[in-house]
Parts: sequence; structure tokens; C-alpha cells
Amino acid sequence: MTSWQALADEAERWADAGRVGVVWWRDDDATDTSAALDRLLALQHETATPLSLAVVPAHATPALADRLRGLPTVDVLQHGYAHVNHAAEGEPRKMELGLHRPTMMVLGELGTGWLALERLFGAQALAVMVPPWNRIAPPLVHTLPEIGFKGLSTFGPRLRPHPTRGLLEINTHVDLIDWKGERGFVGETAALETLVAALTRARAASPPASAEPVGILSHHLAMDGKAWDFLRSLWQRATILPGLHISPARTLFATEAAPAGSLATGEANG
Repeated sequence: MTSWQALADEAERWADAGRVGVVWWRDDDATDTSAALDRLLALQHETATPLSLAVVPAHATPALADRLRGLPTVDVLQHGYAHVNHAAEGEPRKMELGLHRPTMMVLGELGTGWLALERLFGAQALAVMVPPWNRIAPPLVHTLPEIGFKGLSTFGPRLRPHPTRGLLEINTHVDLIDWKGERGFVGETAALETLVAALTRARAASPPASAEPVGILSHHLAMDGKAWDFLRSLWQRATILPGLHISPARTLFATEAAPAGSLATGEANG
């Protein structure tokens, strides 16, 4: 069985059960216009696929805002503040939103970043935090609703939909780049196997309404040709597969109010 056939079969299982598996697309590290951004937006337009662009507010330019203006199927999420590593020397994992600095300093930066995104992108910006490198210290998760954030998006299966009161977590699960290897495309087989596994896990959720949307994570500034080709093929096929639905972030993060819960964080690259 080919990996593409495995995806089609999984989509059919959703359809046979009278259900729809939800997929969404997040691309990280946007700051300015570029040839890579033009390529991303052209692919998004060609495949008519809703796109969530994680923008670094400290470096976001008016040119980027002008480029995205008038694109109703492109949402803007907040990618930390400056995408700067504040982990101590010798720590193996990079982290901007950790406990290496006073919490009020971190929250102050995030608030400043949100004001910048609101000013540049207006209603196109969603109050959703995408931590750089997909890492955030658990105590900071509790504070996000206090400064106005309604959503959190990291990497990997979430522990629960609502990590804290007032916050909905919707993650990505399939990273197209092999960060631990040669930093090229992870490969068609690996990407599709991860996608099918995530959809299968979501389909097994109990109750069914708690099924987690499955996120595809791309990085337009870092992808090679094979990753671009895969992304195009994926969206061309996913849009016509019965049992799958590609949803915009705006819809996903507006689905429900978040009740109280316990902490959950994700971890990967980004």
C-alpha cells in the first residue's frame, strides 16, 4: 500500500463513520516579504487552502501587512515576540518563552507584540500564541488568558483541549522539515505516515467531539523543493478526499469557550 493510498483509506474510514477529520495548516517564522513568501501565498491561492501564518511581531514589517491585506483565507498568529533564545548557555533546547527571565518581562513583551500585530494586521490577527521552537514554560501557559490570548498552538498531541481556563490549544503534528538531520524535507513516506497516524488517533478520540484537529507545519523560509512539491500534492489531494476537511484557524479557535483545566504544553521546532 502506498502512503497516499493509506491517507485515502483513512479519510474513507472517517467518511464511513459519518464523521469528518479536520486538518489545518500553519506556517512559521514570517517577518517580511520575500520570494519564499510569494511562493507560499501562490501555493495557498492555487490550492484554495486556508493558511495560518505565524508572524514574529518584533520584526514584522508594514510591507508584510500590505502583502497580506485583502487575503481573507490567510490568518495571522503571534509567533512569540522576537524569536530570540533566552535559554542558559549549555541548555540543549532553545526557548524564548521560558522562566529564564522575570515573568512580567516576558508577558510585557508578548503584550507589546500583540499590539504591534493588531496595528499592522487588524482583524486578520488572531489572539493565538505560537511559541518559538514550539516551547513554552507551563507556568506561562496559565498567564496567557490574563493578557488576552484565547489560543495556544505548539507541536504534538495535546494533553487536553483546554490547558487552562480561557485558552484553547490546537497544535500541529506533521513537520515537513527534518530539523535533526540535514534540515531538508522529512520525506513523503515519513510525512504521510505521521499524518495518517495523527488522523487515526483523532478518530479514536472518546467522545468523538473531542477529536483533535491535525495540523501541518511548514516553514516557507527553510523548505527545499521536495517539501514544496509535497505540500502542493497534499493540499490538492486533501481537498477532494471524502472524510477530510481543511479548516481555517479562525474557525478552529472560535469553536468553543474554554473551561478550567490543567496545564499542557507542546514541544518541537518552529
